[in-house]
Amino acid sequence: MTATSFNPRALLVKSRLGVLATIKADGRPQLSPVQPFYDENAGVIHVSTSAGAAKVANLRRDPRATLEVTSSDGMQWATAEGMATLTGPGTDPHGPEVEALVDYFRVAAGEHPDWEEYRAVMVSERRVLITMTVDHVYGADIS
Repeated sequence: MTATSFNPRALLVKSRLGVLATIKADGRPQLSPVQPFYDENAGVIHVSTSAGAAKVANLRRDPRATLEVTSSDGMQWATAEGMATLTGPGTDPHGPEVEALVDYFRVAAGEHPDWEEYRAVMVSERRVLITMTVDHVYGADIS
């Protein structure tokens, strides 16, 4: 085991698949597969999702969230806990809600080949940006 050299934040940075846990109205966990982006410098995790998703309803009611990611071989895992805020959905392709999604895309993936198309899709799909402020990170390397 390489517990002394393992950095769970590094795994969060490189992971593009994870499971987001939110809390249902009855108190049970809601687990959702997501494509997270961890901005380590800002200390936040971003997830883009649709406004009708259960995770959005759960986070509107209770902003506590947990994200878990694993290495491709499953031998390393990292968990981030924090409070989430929701931005959107936007109705104006150039409004602040869509602008937040544009900013997220630029940081996570670079320049889009057609920003007007991207903006229109964010409005038509009623996209919401989940931003989780990371309070606590832990994990392990069990190899």
